[in-house]
Amino acid sequence: MAADTADIKAWLDTVAIGPAVRTLRPDYRALVVVAEGLLPGPSDEASEKLLASAEETARARLAGAAPEDHPHLAAWREAFRAFGAKPQRTRPSAEALLRRVPAGLPRVDRLTDIYNAISVAHVLPLGGEDLDHYAGPARLIRATGEEPFATTAGGETVVEHCPPGEVVWSDDAGVTCRRWNWRQCARTRLTLTTTRAVFILDALGPMDDDALDAAGQALVDALIASSPGATVASRLVR
Repeated sequence: MAADTADIKAWLDTVAIGPAVRTLRPDYRALVVVAEGLLPGPSDEASEKLLASAEETARARLAGAAPEDHPHLAAWREAFRAFGAKPQRTRPSAEALLRRVPAGLPRVDRLTDIYNAISVAHVLPLGGEDLDHYAGPARLIRATGEEPFATTAGGETVVEHCPPGEVVWSDDAGVTCRRWNWRQCARTRLTLTTTRAVFILDALGPMDDDALDAAGQALVDALIASSPGATVASRLVR
């Protein structure tokens, strides 16, 4: 599916945060970045360099402290508890990544490596998904319990349903990411053939708009550096 910049911006305009989520965390903002013309592929020298730099930055930033003690991640733990999740068991995505820094971050593929590096370096949850596998707009809502979530178990597709009240990203076909930023669905995950993607950078009060913008710009710069000629658009959603 081809799209021009106007199409990307039109899709961005449909991204929404539901009123129940706004009530739960009025300080939440999502910086949504959409890119097309990306060059997918396995991890390479450029993505390795980004990850290594992010690991070094994270070690210096935390200086031996536990990731959950960082103010932004502490706020995310509070947000998870507010809708009934237990962050000791299902951690905010950035915390889960930062816990892996001492042993080394996973090397997945060049697009996933890029967003993982930005997430770790800037200490914020950040996910990426294949826009061509979306069905309609992205919406952050509190689940009713009816929305399907496609995951995998033992190499087979399994459909789950989230408990009512869980904060989820969804589209017209179901849940695309459970527990705000904990686990993405199998349907929209990035693959080695992804050329159009949406990236969602999650921020709560301890991260101000300037810091969020800096993280977004770092992502855009890395995407363009890895995919010269890519088209990128973004929108801050409150």
